[in-house]
Amino acid sequence: MKRLGIAATALALLALAFPASAHPIPFSFLDLHVKPDAIDGTLIAHIFDVAHDLHVDPPERLLDPAFVARYDEAVVKMLAGRLEVMADGRVLMPVWSAPVVVADRQSLRLQVTFRLDRAPGTLAIAASLFPYDPMHQTFVNIYEGDTLTQAILDRGKARFEYFPGTRQGVLAVIRRFVPAGIHHILIGPDHLLFLVGLLLLGGTVRQLALVVTAFTVAHSITLSLAALNIVSPPARIIEPAIALSIVYVGADNLLVHGGRDVRAWIAFAFGFVHGFGFANVLREMDLPARALGWSLFSFNLGVEIGQLLVVLVVASAFAALRARSETAGRRLVFAGSIVVVAAGTFWFVQRLFFPGGV
Repeated sequence: MKRLGIAATALALLALAFPASAHPIPFSFLDLHVKPDAIDGTLIAHIFDVAHDLHVDPPERLLDPAFVARYDEAVVKMLAGRLEVMADGRVLMPVWSAPVVVADRQSLRLQVTFRLDRAPGTLAIAASLFPYDPMHQTFVNIYEGDTLTQAILDRGKARFEYFPGTRQGVLAVIRRFVPAGIHHILIGPDHLLFLVGLLLLGGTVRQLALVVTAFTVAHSITLSLAALNIVSPPARIIEPAIALSIVYVGADNLLVHGGRDVRAWIAFAFGFVHGFGFANVLREMDLPARALGWSLFSFNLGVEIGQLLVVLVVASAFAALRARSETAGRRLVFAGSIVVVAAGTFWFVQRLFFPGGV
C-alpha cells in the first residue's frame, strides 16, 4: 500500500513539471472518507482531460473560475456518470458540489457525498473517468478512521471492492471467501483425487480425521505465506509437483503391505505443496488488504468444509463396499490406486511439457 502512495506522489510532482500546453501524465485522484452515515469524497481531475471531453480549447481556459462556472453542470454531469459507488450491491446516490479551480495543480476539484442508511459490509468503487485515454489512471484513497487503503483504477481494472473494518465488513468477508474455499476444493480434480487416494485404504474415523487435519494444517501454512508474498514459488513448479503428489499417493497404496499407517505424514508433507496451489487461485480473487486475515481464515475454513464433505461421502461409500465384500475392498484399492497414478502421471506430463494445453 505504501508503494501506491509513493507512486501517486511521484506522479503528482511530475505533473507539476509539465507545461500547461502539454499533455500531462494521465491520472486523477479520488479520496473517500468512510463514516458511519456517509462517504465524503474529493475528486481531482486535470484540466486537460476535462477540456478534451467538454471540447474546451485551449484547456487553460479552465483555470479561470468565471469560465469554469459556466461549465459547472456539464462537468458534474460528465464525471457523475463515470463514477459509481455501491454499498452491498446498491448504487449510492451522490450529491456533488460545483468544481473549484486548483491552479497550482492545473486541475479541478469536486466534492461529493454518498449518504448511507446503514453500515455496509462491502463498498465497490467503479470508475472510468476519461475513457478516451487508454493510459488514464485513477488513484483511489479510502480513509476509515486511522486506516488508509489505496487502489489504482484503469482500463484493465475499473472496479475496486473494499471491506470496511466493521462487524458488517467481517461478515461480508466470511460470506465471500468461505463459499469460495468450498467451491475451489470441490471443482479442483487434482486436490480431490489426492484426498480420494488417501482414503482408498480406509481406516477408523480417528485415522481419517488425522489425515484430513494434517493436510489442512500444512496447506494453511503455505497458503498464508504465499498470500502474504513471503514465499511464492511459481506455478510452473507447483502444478507439476501437485501432480507428482497424486502419483506418490497411488503408488504408496499399491506398495504398502501392512505396517504403520503414515498417510497423515504424507498428507502433511504434500499439503505444503497443495497450499501453494490454493494460493494461486486466491491471488486471482484480489484479496482485500483491509481484511487479509479474515479472508485467509475464511478461505481455509471453506476448503476444510469442502474436504470434510468429500471425506464423509467417499469414506462412507468405501466403507459400505468393504462391509459387503472384503475382496471387493481389495479390488477397490488396486483399481482406484491405478486410476490415481495414471491421472497424476497424465497431469504431470501435461503441466511440465504442455503447460499451455495440448
